Amino acid sequence: MSIVLGYDESAGAARALTVAIEEALAHTEPLVLVYGAAAPGGVGEEYRSHHDALRQVGRTALRHAAEAAEAAGVPTTVEILDDKPATALLAAAERHRARLIVVGSWGESPMRGALLGSTPHKLLHLSTVPVLCVPTEG
Repeated sequence: MSIVLGYDESAGAARALTVAIEEALAHTEPLVLVYGAAAPGGVGEEYRSHHDALRQVGRTALRHAAEAAEAAGVPTTVEILDDKPATALLAAAERHRARLIVVGSWGESPMRGALLGSTPHKLLHLSTVPVLCVPTEG
């Protein structure tokens, strides 16, 4: 079993990282850090440039998260996937037999999340494992 965390260095993700580390320590489970790096479009030079930039942002974000988790004594795996965030998290959860998916919340209203398709909203409707949505402030 493992805990999967969606991480992008946003304020919500930073708080979710803290909670995910606490959960991993409490249950002696590894942490799988995931960044979905799907660029819009799909062809051409602009797409490749955007894709490369997203992957670099993901590498930096996940390196910071892995350093924090490892400093706390939590073993980590890092995955940058060429999928939208919700799809990437669901795939990682299945591959790593996750007990829990942890994501940060931007504090948007349920209606806004439903209309805009927020990652937490999608996960709550599609995941077969529990999803913990951590608010930005608390």
